[in-house]
Amino acid sequence: MKKIIAYLATSADGFIARPDGDVSWLDRPRPKDEYGMPAFLKSVDTVVMGRSTYDAGQQLGGALIHGKKNIVLSRTLPSYGVPGAAVESGAPESLAARLRNEQGKNVWLMGGAVVFSAFLEAGALDELVIHVVPVLIGTGIPLLDAKPRQVELKLKSTRRFTDGVVRLHYEIDRTAPSITLTESGGDEATATATD
Repeated sequence: MKKIIAYLATSADGFIARPDGDVSWLDRPRPKDEYGMPAFLKSVDTVVMGRSTYDAGQQLGGALIHGKKNIVLSRTLPSYGVPGAAVESGAPESLAARLRNEQGKNVWLMGGAVVFSAFLEAGALDELVIHVVPVLIGTGIPLLDAKPRQVELKLKSTRRFTDGVVRLHYEIDRTAPSITLTESGGDEATATATD
């Protein structure tokens, strides 16, 4: 079955972008293998991104990945609103079930934080590949939207690159319960399996 993989970069203090969406801190000399991105791109045939990630990518010169099926998640864009991509507004679990049952390669969940969180909470995220960039930006958009949660992960691999970037590859531990905490973060409200 196809996997849905969040593949992304964060600052060392856990942010995917500055508060205004700026990611210029990612502009740095890169290793020859581009942190393994060409190999990862060969392993996926579908890219899913939220509207904010799409808009930010457009400002940087283009958000859509050539040669892949691109899906933009939006409740406000019309279905024809993104040339070269499908616009979807359904629940993450429905989209994930449909994509997993299609023939082909894995799915890249490009982002952003709200999309990562929605798929995680729906049990629709299988793996996270996080490239930790050795820079502290102090404030910004966190990897996941702020909500009390506890989801156990299994470490699949790590890799240190010559420029100090570290790639952490995790899979969601489906054998452990996923715990939703109260807003105060103290007591368990529910404990359910993530799949």
